Amino acid sequence: MNIRLIALAGVVACAIALPLAVASAGPVGDQDPEAVRPSRQPDAKAPSPEPVDAPGLLGLGLATAARCGPELTSPDGIEAQTCVMTQGEDTWARTYYRNASGDALDSVLSLMGPGGRTMQMRCAIGADDEPATCETPREGTRGDLGAYTAVAEFASRAGEGPLLLRSGSNSGAPAGG
Repeated sequence: MNIRLIALAGVVACAIALPLAVASAGPVGDQDPEAVRPSRQPDAKAPSPEPVDAPGLLGLGLATAARCGPELTSPDGIEAQTCVMTQGEDTWARTYYRNASGDALDSVLSLMGPGGRTMQMRCAIGADDEPATCETPREGTRGDLGAYTAVAEFASRAGEGPLLLRSGSNSGAPAGG
């Protein structure tokens, strides 16, 4: 008779413990997205989730190519690097800058393309000494990508005073070889 009581007590304990375990786990679909999940090693035989024959993709989307000139610093405390950016069929100009001059500045970023095409973007540069960027709008790439260049010019506000820095996407390396 003791064995039956022990078995019955085990069934009762399971009957009580199981609903408590389910209740503490919460309803299905109510999972915390930030919860740490155990990692699983990928099956070497399983197909890759990334397309194999898409050369412009690097995991999460289209790759972005940047052709940048040197990082420059002016005696006035302006640092800049200017690039021609390409993603898929789009091309645009971007300049990375930091203004440690203590004064608000104006900047003009120009993207020059094949056939004499030019696009300009004016950017107000704050005096906050924080790294930032300025970009032209993206446009469809026309012709040879190597024919695109970008130039950023930094000057005092309202055109008062001299040009403080000019940064270009060219590397400054001599052509030919």
